[in-house]
Amino acid sequence: MTRARSPVIRGSRERALWLATLGFFGGFAGVAVFGPLVPRFAAVLHLTALQGGLLAAIASLTGSLLRIPFGAWVDRVGGRRPFLTLLGLAFLGVAGLTVLLATRYPDHMAGTYPALLILGMLAGCGIAAFSVGVPQVSYWFPRAQQGGPLGIYAGLGNLAPGIFSGLLPVAVGALGLVGAYVTWLLLVALIMAVYAIGITDAPWFQLRQQGLPADERELATYGQELVPATSAAEGFRQASSEAATWALVAFYFTSFGGFIALTAWLPTYWHEVYRVSLVQGGLLTLTFSAFASLVRVPGGLLADRLPITYALQGNFLLIGIGALAMALSGQFAVSLAATLVIALGMGLQNAVVFKLLPRYVPHAVGSASGLVGGLGAFGGFVIPPVMGAIAGALGAPHGYARGFLVFVVLVVIDLVFVWLLGGAYEGTTRAPGGVSSIHGKG
Repeated sequence: MTRARSPVIRGSRERALWLATLGFFGGFAGVAVFGPLVPRFAAVLHLTALQGGLLAAIASLTGSLLRIPFGAWVDRVGGRRPFLTLLGLAFLGVAGLTVLLATRYPDHMAGTYPALLILGMLAGCGIAAFSVGVPQVSYWFPRAQQGGPLGIYAGLGNLAPGIFSGLLPVAVGALGLVGAYVTWLLLVALIMAVYAIGITDAPWFQLRQQGLPADERELATYGQELVPATSAAEGFRQASSEAATWALVAFYFTSFGGFIALTAWLPTYWHEVYRVSLVQGGLLTLTFSAFASLVRVPGGLLADRLPITYALQGNFLLIGIGALAMALSGQFAVSLAATLVIALGMGLQNAVVFKLLPRYVPHAVGSASGLVGGLGAFGGFVIPPVMGAIAGALGAPHGYARGFLVFVVLVVIDLVFVWLLGGAYEGTTRAPGGVSSIHGKG
């Protein structure tokens, strides 16, 4: 008689959370690959405001769209392989950029704008790691305890663009442009190594690799409740069939896509409107980014404990009021305060969106994370060029301020969606047939 093999589960939920957070921090830094230095590149390449906006946003193109397939890939193979693939692509992008700058900057940069865009797209691949880390963390934790871990993961990981926006101009001043990017390259390599050595996938994936059954009772002993969809196609079908999924896409386009957009755009805004130095502009952007990111941590913890009725409306109003003040203000103190109001609204909103997502699509968290995270983050690519077009049309400095009216328009649209959906997101219930209700209470 053959004895059944005993399962061997390596790792822990705490280790998975902190390593995923570290990996996301390293990948998400790609948002700032050009943003703090756009005025410098614009001066060398003689870029228009629209071209500068595109350069600032280009990393977000791959960083948003790749979230969709890579989020779904997690449901098939776990998070480790997709995460390392994205970080590897980001490493290649920063390496290529370093070589280009070492050989062409500053006197031979003519004609390199397309190459900068391509390398920026590669460097931005790490941003897509967000939709890998969300299911990677979610599959380790029980459903009722996910708000806090996801808040930590997203909040601390989101610090990367602001920190890099603040430190990159400082590093350029101390090490030179090439030296700053070499330092960035070495940091990405170190993060990849630490993640690769320490990470393990959730128990369901480990049991499957060992050829052992992964039933609900067995998984419950390890604290895992959510299991992946049977296939990527099925996961997308489940996620896309939920009306709430598309509402969350719209909300995340404004809150998280807007966060990425402003992290890339604010250094240029501060430089053009108030003539601050690139170092000062980077530090002001760090203030915005760090505040929005840190707010997301308690926002996730509170989402586990407090009802969130009207939270969506309130957070959008914060974003809208702050954006309107930015558009109309000509005073530095008012503009700085307004960016913090926007950061507060965006940080709280981002925490709410991903607290709700596992409730709506519990059997396809990876696919839903890819859709919401990918299409939502696409705002980070779309918004800066639009703001740049407005700035180019109206001229500096007023055009750079009026560009914030884009967020006022987005907030109005989102509030209409909230109203159409009933505005009551205090929880969800699963109706017969598996269709989620966004009006019920969990």
